[in-house]
Amino acid sequence: MDFKLHKDFSEIDSTAWNALVEQSAADTPFSRYEYLSEWWQTLGGGEWKNAELVLVSAREEDRIIGIAPLFIAEYENQRALLLVGSIEISDYLDLIVRADDLPRFLSGLLDFLASSHGDAWSALDWYNLPDDSLTLGALKAEAASRGWTHHEEVYRPTPRIALNGSFDAYLEKLEKKQRHEVRRKMRRAAESGRVNFYVVDKSADIEPELESFFHLMVQDPNKANFLHPAMRAQMTSTLRAAHAGGYLWLAFLEVDGVKAASTLCFDYKNKLWGYNSGVSFDFKELSPGWVIMAYDIQWCCENGRSEFDFMRGDEEYKYRMGGVNRFVMRARIER
Repeated sequence: MDFKLHKDFSEIDSTAWNALVEQSAADTPFSRYEYLSEWWQTLGGGEWKNAELVLVSAREEDRIIGIAPLFIAEYENQRALLLVGSIEISDYLDLIVRADDLPRFLSGLLDFLASSHGDAWSALDWYNLPDDSLTLGALKAEAASRGWTHHEEVYRPTPRIALNGSFDAYLEKLEKKQRHEVRRKMRRAAESGRVNFYVVDKSADIEPELESFFHLMVQDPNKANFLHPAMRAQMTSTLRAAHAGGYLWLAFLEVDGVKAASTLCFDYKNKLWGYNSGVSFDFKELSPGWVIMAYDIQWCCENGRSEFDFMRGDEEYKYRMGGVNRFVMRARIER
């Protein structure tokens, strides 16, 4: 296996990168070339101030075997190797490698990093690994074989709703009180004659739709603080790339022709990944945030999607809508 260090994302073919993502266990929107390369341009919308790219690929007989998108930064008083995308705006991260190739790829990668950058880092600190990632066990085994310190912990919950039937079947799985509440809110919205739900067509001009989404997002003061200029630029480039790739999913709930709520998801691998949302405070009497969430799930059921993934965070509404916890992990190795 021939390992190579790359100075820039452009040195790896994007088509080959994404083909490997789709064959790997790391097949999420956050592992794709367009997402990680855009993230690197702004270092996560300014989350990191100083970082050195350590982008490593491995080939065998001219066939790409694995990709390790890493960077070195000062973190918790150590020079650490982190996964590109860390930490706050990328819900799932991992090495990009086929399951069968993972053990030998990881072993060779650690040898390569120790020899090529041995003096530049003292720890691996990898966040947002899915709790079922094969990388977790492989890291633990490698650390033990090398006499390195290993620590693993739950980082954050990622509630999800499994869907395999009609919307009525989904509702029947909710607690009785919540089921009646969802139905009541949807019925009240429908009977008002004021509400319209729609999903933006994938061929539409996305720019005005993104502006409308951001306008709703910043109605929440916490989200307004989060969406500073660098982060807005980061999100805009990411969403443009997802739209160009055909997997951006953006829905709006209108009240009296005015956009009152929006959900922004990735429509990927036959499920919706809920990335962010925005709600106006002007139409509280119609509960637009709850209503659009119900319409989102109804859309999933009617269009054969197998899951709605709320992604990171333990907000109450996720569980009231039927979310069941999975988790992302933090794995840390010190030499």
